[in-house]
Amino acid sequence: MVGLAYDCLANPLGAVRSTFEKAIASGSDPASFDGRDWGAVDLFRHFLFEDDGLTQVPILNSATIRWVQPNTLVRFRGMIQDMLGNEFYVGAYKDGSVWRTNKFTDVPQFPMDTSPDMRLWERRMLYCIPVPGQNSWTESPSEAVMYRSMNSATQQREKRQRLDVEATDNMDCNVSDEGVECSSAKKLKEDGHLQSQESITEGTSSSMIMGPDVNRDSLPCLIKIYDCPESDLKLNEVFEFVGVFTFDPEFKVDKDECDDFTNGFSEDVLVHFPPNKVPRLHCFIHRKLAVHDFLPRSPTVEPKPHLVKEFREALLRHLTAILGNDGVAAHFMLLHLLSTVYSRVETVAVGKLSLNLTCFSKESVPVFGTPLRLAMKNLLPFTQCISLTVDYLNTASLAPRKDYETNRLITGALQLAEGSHLIFDETHLEAGTLNSVGVENARVLKTLMELQKVEYDFKFYKLDMAADVKMLILSEGKSNILPADIVLPFHPSSVGSSEVAAEALEAWRWYLATLRSLPHSIEPEMQKVIENDLVAARQEDRKLGTQDFSRLLTMGRLMSMSFGETSLSLEHWQMVKELERLRKERLK
Repeated sequence: MVGLAYDCLANPLGAVRSTFEKAIASGSDPASFDGRDWGAVDLFRHFLFEDDGLTQVPILNSATIRWVQPNTLVRFRGMIQDMLGNEFYVGAYKDGSVWRTNKFTDVPQFPMDTSPDMRLWERRMLYCIPVPGQNSWTESPSEAVMYRSMNSATQQREKRQRLDVEATDNMDCNVSDEGVECSSAKKLKEDGHLQSQESITEGTSSSMIMGPDVNRDSLPCLIKIYDCPESDLKLNEVFEFVGVFTFDPEFKVDKDECDDFTNGFSEDVLVHFPPNKVPRLHCFIHRKLAVHDFLPRSPTVEPKPHLVKEFREALLRHLTAILGNDGVAAHFMLLHLLSTVYSRVETVAVGKLSLNLTCFSKESVPVFGTPLRLAMKNLLPFTQCISLTVDYLNTASLAPRKDYETNRLITGALQLAEGSHLIFDETHLEAGTLNSVGVENARVLKTLMELQKVEYDFKFYKLDMAADVKMLILSEGKSNILPADIVLPFHPSSVGSSEVAAEALEAWRWYLATLRSLPHSIEPEMQKVIENDLVAARQEDRKLGTQDFSRLLTMGRLMSMSFGETSLSLEHWQMVKELERLRKERLK
């Protein structure tokens, strides 16, 4: 069998050209490819998933940007922070008598003149960022080793290139199916336009070209999407995009062409997202990611009850030690960590379980709050901690807002991915006056706590965006700003050690990520028992309402899930009632 004429990793655009030429040679009309694939995406899907090529594709981030090559195949994992709309581009055109395509590129790969044979197509643009609060352990060990070795090689290569810069300054190399062809840069720049985006010296790292403007701590990416229904990609969802990384520091937009085709939209994108700051990825394939997709290593086992029970007991011991030997707080913390919004009934977010640990002080937060925050970072992929003060409330940008001058959605602290965890430290919150911003921020926080929604400010109207964020509050007394589902006085009796083996952390991460998505039901017999218990509880305490009953049912669901079971048993319901009894005793 004859080998491929291109390398899907090193020369993906060669694969695009080859499959396009093959489709044209078979008699297909270029106009018929508007909005559909001619075989290129199928080829990459086969390479990635059937030939196990996905693991070979580097992840584009602030570390790999130093060595990843332009016009190669990369992955980008991130959250959709803004949806920039659609742009028109010349998808197919005639170069003499030969049809060419510009799909999956920013600039033509061959000379292009305006002609009736041009085919204008459309693509979507998404502004994506690394998932807010993403913790470093989500990077797999193999990737970390590869990045370090490649970074070392890049430094050596950059040193050699600095010595040879004068010799190569007037030369450009064009990667083709046959290899690397070099020619004078002046010949490639006819009429002030670059002939090819691949005209970059072989071996030049993108960090050298991008220079100091790249934000190495949080690298965003402009994703260009082809032939995909709009409903497939939504704001704040986390995706892995696989496609061509493109970069051209000298790329300029022809304003007249821009006005004709896009009403200046592409020019705005280049102004606000310049290529030397925001890399581009022309996407072949995308897939939505869940929390378990960020586990570098996880046990390849089913959540069997005996194994789950072992993990549960070990994790509970760890949480108990961190929480000063407060076993009740540890049990509530476990249920809190497993909680997730799994349904919405009108305005009610079913499944959430926010937790407010009271009796904290400025002095006790470093002793117990800091280890607790570190434990959350080690157990969950996306975590953040906010110190809540009057000054913070009066100045912070919590809810995203639309800037109509730049046509951008300006992010806020509460634009978060599903499954994120927030710790609010209220121990530094002192008496003060809230300004209009502070009042609005307090309202936004309360809405997120109670309804799991964030109001996005579009100036002329507000738009509710659904959220799924676990919220933990550390405070002296019951929080007035953040009314949690569970309020529990914290009663530590000792200061424990938070050291834990790496293998145990991996098991607990798998435990939390896997069990939170288990299906759950309550059998008719148990429903009758629960109804009788709730009626009895209401007769004993007339203050109990529907919110209390809903919270107890959520706790019952989480308790049975914590054992890896999908149906609530009488034993686990009794455990929930005992936990609630102990909590109420502390509140007296």
